[in-house]
Amino acid sequence: MHARGIPDLPYYLGTGSLADLATRGNRVCVLNILGGESRQVTPTSHVFSGGNVVFGTSPGRGGQVLPTAIGDIPVFNSVREGLNAGHAFDTGVVYLPPSGVRDGVAELIRVNPGLRKIVIVTEKIAVHDAREIRAMAQGAGVDVIGGNCLGVADSWNRTRIGGALGGDHPEETLLQGTVAIFSNSGGFTTTIAQYLATEGWGTTTLVSSGKDVYIHYAARDFAHALRHDGRSRAAVLYAEPGGYYEHAVDWGKPVVACVVGRWKSKLTRAVGHAGAMAGSGDSAADKERWFMDAFGVDAVFTPEHPVVSKKGAVVTNIAHIPAALTAVMALSGAKPDFAPRGSLTLKPWMANDQGLDLPAALALAPVIAPEPYAAQIAELKRQVGAVIARQNMKDKSGASVMDPKSQVTSVHGHSVLELALQPLQANFALPLVHEGAGPNDRALLDIAVAAEVNLVGTPMLAAAEAAREGGNSPNTVMAAAVTIVGPRRVERALACSRALIDLFIGTTLKEGHHVDFDLSTVKLDAPTRALFLARDDEAGDSHPEAMLQAVRERGAKSVFLDLLLRQGGRLSRDAILAAIATTIAWGPLVRKRISRLTAETLPWYLRLYGTMVGASIPAPLHQWGSLAGISQAERYGSWTMADLCFLAITGKKPTPEQALPLQILIGLLISNGPGSITAQGAKGAVAADGPQTPGRVQINKAMAGFLTHSGYSHGGNGYEGMAFLLAQFRSADLRDPNDPQHGIDLKAMASAFAKAYKAEKGAAKELGQELRALPGVHHPVFKGKPVNHDPRERFIAKFLAERGQYNVFHAFYVELVQALYDEGATPYVFCVNVDAVIAALLLGVLWPDYRSGALGERELETAAFNVFLYGRMIGAAAEIDDHLNRGRNMDTRTPEANCAHVL
Repeated sequence: MHARGIPDLPYYLGTGSLADLATRGNRVCVLNILGGESRQVTPTSHVFSGGNVVFGTSPGRGGQVLPTAIGDIPVFNSVREGLNAGHAFDTGVVYLPPSGVRDGVAELIRVNPGLRKIVIVTEKIAVHDAREIRAMAQGAGVDVIGGNCLGVADSWNRTRIGGALGGDHPEETLLQGTVAIFSNSGGFTTTIAQYLATEGWGTTTLVSSGKDVYIHYAARDFAHALRHDGRSRAAVLYAEPGGYYEHAVDWGKPVVACVVGRWKSKLTRAVGHAGAMAGSGDSAADKERWFMDAFGVDAVFTPEHPVVSKKGAVVTNIAHIPAALTAVMALSGAKPDFAPRGSLTLKPWMANDQGLDLPAALALAPVIAPEPYAAQIAELKRQVGAVIARQNMKDKSGASVMDPKSQVTSVHGHSVLELALQPLQANFALPLVHEGAGPNDRALLDIAVAAEVNLVGTPMLAAAEAAREGGNSPNTVMAAAVTIVGPRRVERALACSRALIDLFIGTTLKEGHHVDFDLSTVKLDAPTRALFLARDDEAGDSHPEAMLQAVRERGAKSVFLDLLLRQGGRLSRDAILAAIATTIAWGPLVRKRISRLTAETLPWYLRLYGTMVGASIPAPLHQWGSLAGISQAERYGSWTMADLCFLAITGKKPTPEQALPLQILIGLLISNGPGSITAQGAKGAVAADGPQTPGRVQINKAMAGFLTHSGYSHGGNGYEGMAFLLAQFRSADLRDPNDPQHGIDLKAMASAFAKAYKAEKGAAKELGQELRALPGVHHPVFKGKPVNHDPRERFIAKFLAERGQYNVFHAFYVELVQALYDEGATPYVFCVNVDAVIAALLLGVLWPDYRSGALGERELETAAFNVFLYGRMIGAAAEIDDHLNRGRNMDTRTPEANCAHVL
């Protein structure tokens, strides 16, 4: 045995007292000093210890340095190079990967005869390697601490060797006192020291033993050094299951032992600490019994049942350690080292009950945090809304998802089947605030969009009409108008939104419609006030007064509008739009359902909604003061989004019975998931602008991306379905399509078409021609079963049946898919898809206008296409906003490896 060993121990131990474990005289060499963890921790340890690290190693980086506040630490390729340069040391610290620890320890021992201690921070070292390390160290007379530890620290010597005991500011935690700490957990070593200070106990030496399978400096070694340390009056131990290190140990001084991990007895593999799995007889419960036997107590200490002896106490909650230690020491007349510093009662620095009515025991009021945290929290309170991590969003969405089992899409957690039954305004709000709007916000949204629909005198209307006259499809007509609603056309509205959010950050306002809020606490400076007021060149704009009058007539509430109205002066249309948008967004923003970016850009979406609906209305119907003969005051004061959309496709206001099918159709069409062509068009436009610089993204261009990715196959099938139904029923004497007693033999009509289609199919095959597709019949997603169903069509069928309603066109489609199978024209019963539902329900509503000549076939076909577009513009808004917040630049590109050339 090495000459420096302690005679009464059966193995080598060089450190006889805790006072000698970490001193200012120790000189340290750090292996892998430039590694990620060491680079963060070593400079703090070096400064706190007065400059105890003489050099470090990092193969291939010799000649570099690790900067610290008191000077650079030189880096060498090997330990030998450092020694040859004249840097003597007696302590090694190892930050190497597990596979390199054994060789690193061997190098330290081989080249440095003056080595006395090694601290191994690395975790999960192989047991075989740990045994060899033990053998080498024992033979060379070297103490080893670890592995998987945070080293040692001494509050008296103001020294830290190894890891991060005491955290980033060890001087705040390592307070001189009389209690030693030995802990299997590095993090809890620091926490226990902090907890002890709340009862007035300081520390002597802190040892993070680690909890790898093999613990080199174990409880028995600590007990020996504790007994021989005149500074330490007591000790605290933190023990986990696994190993017999604490069994039958003579502590010699009072000890509070915290034993944790009863739950780990149920594990079948290591979790956290590699050695924290119990074997036979070394579970947490077993260790509790060892300590209770050693201390002469029969139960675990709790504040309600304080069981202690002069020898010590056993706890299972680290929060009970300070009180247990005070009780143990009081039995010998010993008092704490200094006045208590705080308490361990719950003192939340921040609180957010999410509007829940919590019991008093849980509804804790926040307290002011100590610095520097108080200043950081104050700044954090100025950050409102969700913070969303950016990621690659190709073929992904955080807004919509299709259930693979039901094949039904959900938007922000709401199935489109649910959305079909919601008021249309709620659906227009959902993609942007992630919640269904309540009555107050629905009224405000109606006003905001109504103010944007009449495009008289604008270049948007001119562009839309030029596109219409050019024979373009309905989506292209909308796109022509949308492209003009660029950043400059919403610049002031967005600036007003940002200003309103800034004004209310840090206030107690929870909802935008809580008008009992004390507005005297919100102050506007002159430039901010001026931002909201109309300019001289806007004197002839009637929108502001009409919008405010509509707010009063509908009884809508807005804290933000109230604030602006208090400022005096005439408000601009942009300011009112921003106030409405912020009212709708504020609650979700405070609840962190949406980001601040979403709230700030909401006016742009509302203006685009109105523009797209307005663009689908022919230009002659846009007049100063009226739209299709409906006055501005009437539209603003009472019309809903469903009314506006119906007006756009028919030129008149619907009855409630007529508006309901339109609402249902738009709800069903909101989204088909991120894989749909329309969604990809919208997402691709955002990705091309660069969402990582959100200010560059042009939301109108992204809407145009959705529109240009709509067409006669994707979106226009309802258009074609309308044409198909008109062709089938043109010669039928149908008076009321909603009367089941219509007198038409639908089965015979369907069979006749099926026979003709079968013959057409045979002829096309004979000639090698492509067979025409049947609009509204079949869908590649819903196939493979004897009878196929589109869940959206089944939803409509059930809805009609439950209400005792009937639609002859829908009934014809159901007969048709069966007839196609019965006549052998199809291999199984195709589904009636949602495009057929669009055509059937719309034609059921508009049939009287068609029979009267008020609407022609072209208008009916366009109406079906526009209904699809109204639904998908809501879904597109969800994808645009999601990608704007979550996406990365150009992340929708397909990798080159997935691309192919077709000859």
